[in-house]
Amino acid sequence: MKITVIGHICIDVINHPDGKETQGYGGIYYSLVALASIADPYTKIFPVFSIGNKDYNTLIENLNKYSNIDTDGIFKHDGPTNQVHLFYNEKQARIECSHNIAPPIPFKKIKSYLETNLILINMVSGFDITLNTLDEIRMQVREDAIPIYMDAHSLSLGVNGEGSRYRRPLTDWRRWLFMLHTVQMNAEEAANLTVEKYDELNFVKQVTTLNTNNVIITRSADGCTLYHDEHKQIQRFDYSGEKIERIIDSTGCGDVFAAAYCAKYIRSKNSALSAEFANKVAAYNAECAGSSELDKLSKFKINEIK
Repeated sequence: MKITVIGHICIDVINHPDGKETQGYGGIYYSLVALASIADPYTKIFPVFSIGNKDYNTLIENLNKYSNIDTDGIFKHDGPTNQVHLFYNEKQARIECSHNIAPPIPFKKIKSYLETNLILINMVSGFDITLNTLDEIRMQVREDAIPIYMDAHSLSLGVNGEGSRYRRPLTDWRRWLFMLHTVQMNAEEAANLTVEKYDELNFVKQVTTLNTNNVIITRSADGCTLYHDEHKQIQRFDYSGEKIERIIDSTGCGDVFAAAYCAKYIRSKNSALSAEFANKVAAYNAECAGSSELDKLSKFKINEIK
């Protein structure tokens, strides 16, 4: 089995409520290493993204520790790697600032990795790919019915001249969410994505009319909801928040959720089972300190082949 992973990498600078600051790889790195740690031994992972020249060799050396990651699709871009500053308060609410966002990943870099079994697109920066590139991906894989999982992530975030991110609706959100297997977003992202400002259920109804089968709304410590379109009937599955010892760092939980869902779905082909599994794995990620402890997710390793 093959999973193609598309999205921007970044360097996270995390400012914790207690005043401590930590740094590490962020963005698509969370999804990538989470997949490497969780996916069954017969699944190969093919990331496609760029990184700043000076950081390339170190990253490749780091990823080569994972035998199931093929790094050939990672390429260099001129200039520095995107640096994201995250400021958390005691309730884990955050302010985000981005500097040096990479250029969108061009379709010519992605095309040779579309003979795959599943595509995970994580809109880490919101500018990871253009809408035209997404259309080209959909057209390329449509006949083979290859599922596309999109984490909307920063799609509804603009960026001002100082690098601060802010919510703004998308006039073309329907084109973005058209003909996907699954789209994932948190409750805030769902509430702010559309110009129309639909409530959650009506938003889901609008999305499923676009031939998108599943909408997942993540709710931080309160778990998540999966809306599944079964023959034009929307089924709702609610998963409560998992009990964990304590929240150490909630960074990357959405990225890990997407990875865990894809790792489970590629074998089970069951959206409800995959969402339930992802809810558990993402909760556990909050007990880990940044991306340096992602290997701990191997406790959820999928060994059965179904």
